[in-house]
This record gives sequence, structure tokens and C-alpha cells, in this order.
Amino acid sequence: MYQFLLTHRYLTSKVMPLLAALAVALCTAMVIIVWSVMGGFLVMLINSGRTLVGDVTISWPITGFAHYEELIKRLEADPDVAAATPTIETYGLIGLPDGRTETVQIKGVDGPSYTKVTGFADTLYWKPIDTPHPKDKYKDDPRLQNHKLWEFCFEGGKNLVRYEKPERGNVAVERPAVVLGVSVSGFNIREQWGFYPGQARARQPDGTTKPVNTILPVDGSVTINVLPMDTKGRAVDMVARTFPVANEFHSGLYEIDHKTVFVQLDALQNMLKMNRATRVATDSVVTTNAKGEETFATPTVLGEDPARVTNVLVRGKTQSFESKAADALADKVAGIYRQFAKDFEGQVPSSTSIRILTWEDQNRTMINAVRKETALVLFIFSFVSMTAVFLVLAIFWAMVSEKTKDIGILRAIGASRKGVAGTWLLYGAAIGLLGAVVGFAIAYGVVTNINAIHEWLGEKLGLYIWDPKIYYFSRIPSDLNATHVTIVLAGGVLASCVGALWPALRAARMSPVRALRFE
Repeated sequence: MYQFLLTHRYLTSKVMPLLAALAVALCTAMVIIVWSVMGGFLVMLINSGRTLVGDVTISWPITGFAHYEELIKRLEADPDVAAATPTIETYGLIGLPDGRTETVQIKGVDGPSYTKVTGFADTLYWKPIDTPHPKDKYKDDPRLQNHKLWEFCFEGGKNLVRYEKPERGNVAVERPAVVLGVSVSGFNIREQWGFYPGQARARQPDGTTKPVNTILPVDGSVTINVLPMDTKGRAVDMVARTFPVANEFHSGLYEIDHKTVFVQLDALQNMLKMNRATRVATDSVVTTNAKGEETFATPTVLGEDPARVTNVLVRGKTQSFESKAADALADKVAGIYRQFAKDFEGQVPSSTSIRILTWEDQNRTMINAVRKETALVLFIFSFVSMTAVFLVLAIFWAMVSEKTKDIGILRAIGASRKGVAGTWLLYGAAIGLLGAVVGFAIAYGVVTNINAIHEWLGEKLGLYIWDPKIYYFSRIPSDLNATHVTIVLAGGVLASCVGALWPALRAARMSPVRALRFE
């Protein structure tokens, strides 16, 4: 009991030990903040990576593979698969309304099934909203008004069509359309604080921007240029086609938003010569009719080439970010494809050559880099936090010297060496617990308000540590993980106890006679 009484007395009567608690608090807060931001970056990176690719991808690039409808049917029959969808990925050129030509990644998708596998519909930017962005103080965002127009754009974006009013009748005409990344056109200029205000702006020669009245999903169109390949990978003539813009998407990952264009699957199949087609003999027989005119014989039909796609995306029923769940689904998908390849032997890539990748496999380089950077930064900051151990040691060493007579009295009235040592260790644990609690409070306040703090620093001091025009994400990510917080708090308490250990042993070894004579 005396140990708790003395600990309470020292905590409430001494100022110097509170400095040790402050050191523990600052170190704890620093590590929690770093871990939360780095961990949040990793979670957001993984989340964005899964948003547009699903859990597992079956891939045969460039030339693509056939009979994908049968493969999707078999995949969706499996109880662990929620949905599957075909896609085509290729690179091409896009001609923009202002005359610029950009290199982009073009993805052909079937809107409804693609939305079932990915979060595509949630990324569409032009849709009706009721609440303006916190920075939109004057409610300039056009999406706040004319909800019917934006609802048409939203529905058109999900299906990759532009709904246009016909010259006659009341039924809207559907035209195959494209969905651009929100940064592809260059009209949506991201502001310094990291959001798109909704007002299209065009860059001027002097580097400034000027508002323009162009809103691509309403009245804009672009030209897509692709290079078809035959089944052996040989290039065919360039194909160009003009599409209206149905909508724009915002994934939050700048590299994707800046270089990706979605097109209707069947439209891209036609452009790349990957649609279903009849195969005929190339040698034509020339004959002469009764009038002496040359005629060509009807070509010999050799067969039919089925439509092809480059990817089939799969979404599992277990909505988990853990790589183990994705790996298990990939193994299940590989087994289904193995049987599929056996049934269509010679018509589709073999099971040993096809690429079956999880969402983490496709982003492994960046994910592993972020994980290693997180571990390195945590190691550095944890090493720096060791200063709290030495500060606690120094303060407790001085306190043991100051309280030598008190220690002698405790020993004289029967306190054991373990009891004396336990008193100082309990005191150290109390200092560590107090510092850990205060540190968590500081970290919680910073992490939950980190973007507001950053914006205030930018507005008042012009200090933009996280420039949304440079980094992948427009906002500073954060993930206050309960497990991580518990580990850091326990580490703070343990560090304080380690710092108090040597002074506690020194106090326990004191001779009561010499301690009572201490002046």
C-alpha cells in the first residue's frame, strides 16, 4: 500500500518527474502520428489499387484471349466469387477539344458488370451533390444545381453512353461514350488545397488559368486513336474514332486520374479488331462471265474468330484488404482457369502461361516500397524516442539521491529491498502511463485534424508540406489503427520502466544506516 501512496505523493508534489512524462508524451505522439500517416498512405494506396482492378486479374496482354464469356460463367458459379467482368487494356492517343494530343491508357469495360467488380460508379465525378466541399465557401460547384442534368451524366457514366435528345420523338438516344480521368483533359485544375472546384479552367501561355464554359460530359467530345494487333501481335493500321464524353472519374490516385480513359468494351473491341469476325480465305478466284467481265468467286469461309479481351477481373465475396484473402481467391481462380484451358486447349493461353495476379501483385513494387519506408521511418523515430529512457533515468537518479533519507526510513521500518525497488518502478510506470495517455491525446488531435492543420499552415504561413499537386493523393491520409496505438502506448510505459530500473536497483541496494545519516 505504501508504494501507491508514495507514488501518488511524488506525482502530485514534484515538477521534475512531469518533465519525464512530457518526454514520453512527445515521443509517443510522434510515433503514433508517423505510423498513422504512413499506415494511412498504405491503406489508401491499397484501396485505390483495388478500386479499379478488383481482387484478382486474369491477364493476357495486347492480343487478348477468347471464350471469356464461358470463363466468366464458370467463375461466377463458384461460391467464393461475387462477380467477374471482361476488360481490354491498351495504350493510345487522345485528341482533346483544345487541340492537344496526349498518350493515355485506354480501358474497354462493360459498365454494369465492371461496377459490380470494382468501385467504378463511386469514382464518377459529375453527379448531383447536396453538400459543397468545405472550401467551396460561395457554393460555386455547378453540381449543386441542376440535379437532373448531373443525374443523366451519372447514369451515362455508369453505362459509358451519352444520352442525347433526338431530333424527333421523346426517347433519348444512347451513343457509345468515354469516361475520362478527371485530370486527363486539363480543364479540371486541382486547387492548392486538393479538390476540383467544378469550374473548368484553361491554362494560359503565361501560366495562369482562365475559367471556360466547357464541361466535357455536357457538350464535349474526344478522339481516340489505337493501334490494332492481330492474334500474332503484328500491328495493323491505326484506327481513330470520335466519342462524346459521358463523365469523368476521380479515383484519388493522380497517376490513374491523369492517364486513364474508359471506353465501351464492344466499341474498343471493334477498333482493335478483337470483336467476333468471320475468317475467310485470302486467295480469291477470278472468273469471266458470258459478257467477258471479270468476277470474283465467293470467298471460302474458314471459320469464325470469337471476340477477345485482355483481362477478366474477379471480385471475391470476402471483402478483405488482407493479401491472404486475395491469394486464396487467386488460387481458386487458377484452378478454374486450369480446367477452362484444358477444355479449350489450343484456343486460349495455357494455364502455365496465363497471368493471374492479385491487386497486390499488380501494385507490389509501390506497396513494398511504402512498407519498407514505413518500417524505416518507425525504426528511426523509435530510436529517437529512446531519449525518453535516458531522461527518465537521469531524473530518477537525481530523485533517488534526493530521497536517500526517505529510503533509509522505509528500510528501517521494515520495507524490503524488493519493496523499495518496486516503489520506484511503480513510479516509473505511472510516469510512463501518464505520458502515454497525454501523448495519445496529442496524437489523436493531430491525426483526426491533420488536413485542417495542414490547410491552416498553408493559408497563414504559406507552408504546404503535403502539396496535392505533387503527391499521389489529394489529402493527407491517416489510419489510427487500434493495434498500432496499443503497441506504441505499451512501448511508452515500458520505456519509462526501463529508465527507472537502474535508479530503482540503486535505491534497493542502499544501506538503511548510511541512508539515515545522509545529509
